[in-house]
Amino acid sequence: MFQPLKKLFQAKSARKLPSTPDGTRYYVVGDIHGCDAQFAALVHAIEADDAAAPSADTVIVLLGDLIDRGPDSAGVIARARALQARRKVLILAGNHEEMFLDSFEDPEVLKHFVKYGGRETILSYGLPRDEYNSLSIEDLFERLHEIVPQADRDFIAGFEEKVVAGDYAFVHAGVDPSRSIDDQSRRDMLWIRQRFLRYEGPYSHVIVHGHTIFDRIEDCGMRIGIDTGAYESGRLTALVLDGQTRRTIAAVETHGEITIEKEDLVS
Repeated sequence: MFQPLKKLFQAKSARKLPSTPDGTRYYVVGDIHGCDAQFAALVHAIEADDAAAPSADTVIVLLGDLIDRGPDSAGVIARARALQARRKVLILAGNHEEMFLDSFEDPEVLKHFVKYGGRETILSYGLPRDEYNSLSIEDLFERLHEIVPQADRDFIAGFEEKVVAGDYAFVHAGVDPSRSIDDQSRRDMLWIRQRFLRYEGPYSHVIVHGHTIFDRIEDCGMRIGIDTGAYESGRLTALVLDGQTRRTIAAVETHGEITIEKEDLVS
């Protein structure tokens, strides 16, 4: 009578766990949203963690929404550019980057953009607050072209839509459950929410995403949400994927002090 149970346990122990490609380690960072102080602390913690770990082909992935809402979007863009210049860093486009770039083309998009965190981004590029408050949308549209360097706009325009790494796929918002990972629309990868979050079926890959805020990382098996709301909660989180292991590193701001928290996740 114990033989079927033995086979069941053997089958469970032999179950293949999701994995990154052999010899790789991924640090996947959730939505930064202009929180440059936490971003700086998290980058330092990631580099220290990587240096202390066994040698690997290490990749840092930023899941998009680097800008808006927090106090220093311009600083985050500068730090991301500098980091990418010296390490292997892949950066995904988020819906806020899309709104930002579209604001240079259409004042009506700019009007929408400033209501959803764009005001903070524009101020971070050095526009005085008093001047911002005095400008019409049409005047702000003109000033936007003057204060944001073309190099930053080109950098943001080069962000990717998705990254696939072994059994994982990284996107900003999520994916359309009815389509394959190779047949996703840009709009869904940057904007989708409820159709993706409510889906409970399998995917071809474990989807790691931002866009929707959770108090802590939300691991639902076939999707992992890692946006922990840095601009609201003070917590910026990185998911560390190393072979079949998962763990987190978070930079947490409390009353002006930033601490680093680490946690091993159960597979």
